[in-house]
Amino acid sequence: PHRKEGVVSLNSLIRVYDQIVGLVTKIAGVIAGALILATGFMIVYEIIVRGVFNAPTEWVTEVSTYCIIIAGFLGMGVAYAGNKHIKVDLFIQHLSPKVRCWIELVTCVLAVYYSYVFVTEGWAMTMLSLEFDNRAPTTLSTPLWIPQISMPAGLLILCLQLIGTVLHDIRKIVSGQYEEKEEP
Repeated sequence: PHRKEGVVSLNSLIRVYDQIVGLVTKIAGVIAGALILATGFMIVYEIIVRGVFNAPTEWVTEVSTYCIIIAGFLGMGVAYAGNKHIKVDLFIQHLSPKVRCWIELVTCVLAVYYSYVFVTEGWAMTMLSLEFDNRAPTTLSTPLWIPQISMPAGLLILCLQLIGTVLHDIRKIVSGQYEEKEEP
């Protein structure tokens, strides 16, 4: 009886966690997509003003680079959530669902640790740049904390997604049901 209650409360916890992290991930995805779109417009603008008016800009390369970097970091959790990340499953696909679950649990716990290290170190780097007012040595003199903050933010979202996978794997282990049921 107690085990059943624990599984039910774990399911409720996972459902709420998935909803909150899912919303944060969707917001990050929208921002990343908007930045990619903006980069496209900036590059088209640069091509037009350079080719037609012979008046190249000084800002497009810098701003579009920052947009791509920020979109890349924010997109990491989105890619993981959509199962679009790179994974090598040549050997693991031949293992039983139980063994695959345990391997995924261990690798996700390790990934959470490494993501956490990147989040904390990225945050420290960003705060140092903010404290010392580090700026890009360019015409725009962009404060470097602006593109740098995307590293801890994006990796935090990835870390939250990985924690979600850990919770799902723990639920599978506790319930003994290793096959995922497709939700409608």
